[in-house]
Amino acid sequence: MLFTRGFAFPGLSYGNFFLDMFSIFLFVVWFWLLITVARDLFRRRDVSGLAKALWVIGWLVFPYIAVLVYLISQGRGMAERNVQQAQRTLEDLRSTVGFSAADEIEKLDRLKKAGSITDAEFTRLRARLVQ
Repeated sequence: MLFTRGFAFPGLSYGNFFLDMFSIFLFVVWFWLLITVARDLFRRRDVSGLAKALWVIGWLVFPYIAVLVYLISQGRGMAERNVQQAQRTLEDLRSTVGFSAADEIEKLDRLKKAGSITDAEFTRLRARLVQ
């Protein structure tokens, strides 16, 4: 009987399936936001331990409101701190690998002479390396 009528779950429709998938998506986004906000808060050096503890208590008591308030009030600072962290990571990587701007400019010059890049691209990339 199972093979002649097809295999189906009773009560599971496409609408229920998509609603369940949307709920799972929102659940994942919520935890992603919570982890992002917590990482930013605990990485900060300009906030005291008491303020950090109050934020955590706020997350436990009023989780959605506290996370949204943190994102609204600290969003610009979060972006700036993320950019600074990325720059520090890039500098650490360059120092570990042995990056040299002179070597990179020499490579760019060879690419320009070979015709792989134009003069404008060479100038733009060289300016980026010199920064």
